[in-house]
Amino acid sequence: MSLGSPRVHFRVVDSTNERARELAERGAPHGTLVTAAEQVAGRGRQGRTWNAPRGRAILCSLVLHKVPRLLPLAAGVAVAEVAGADARVKWPNDVLVDGRKVAGILVEGRPQEGWAVLGIGINVAVRPEELPPELRDRAGTLGLEPDAIEPLLARLLGSLEHWIAADVGSVLASVRGRDELLGKQLRWTGGEGRGAGIDGDGRLIVVTDGGHVALDAGEVHLVG
Repeated sequence: MSLGSPRVHFRVVDSTNERARELAERGAPHGTLVTAAEQVAGRGRQGRTWNAPRGRAILCSLVLHKVPRLLPLAAGVAVAEVAGADARVKWPNDVLVDGRKVAGILVEGRPQEGWAVLGIGINVAVRPEELPPELRDRAGTLGLEPDAIEPLLARLLGSLEHWIAADVGSVLASVRGRDELLGKQLRWTGGEGRGAGIDGDGRLIVVTDGGHVALDAGEVHLVG
């Protein structure tokens, strides 16, 4: 079954991930898609929220039963592919255009039960002035019109279909080709160093004064 079927759409929802999790727990099939025109309690990484003006963003979550080992990276590549040739992946799975975050990804699930929920938010037609003031220096938008949302969602589902099924080597090669952090000075909880690429396990390699460090999770910030 292709991704995106069946589909449940809400005009307003608290969180597409929350609704998708409920469906997964009830046995929803692989590929079930939850979308919303507006969400009021969307979840981002590190406990943040992800909200957008009504009808101006892709807000979606997929129920997956075939979960690849590098799902966050595969999803990041798929989103970057539809965001444009210049889109970059900021490890592990934020997508940036011109240095500004236009999309975020959140993977939640219960591996022991064989499912995961993949949540994606993309600022498709959000106007710069509609971004929260505290985010305007680092958030961005694709600058399209609202009528681009459904066609872009269809392209995204096709791209996800491809990259979720892709072999690890292909996913890693594509992430490395769009690596926003390569060669840049970084800071994270516990250290600071220079981005040195992605290893074979999908970890971020950082060169520090004490040698090489491999990060497998957590928040990484660009310095300067």
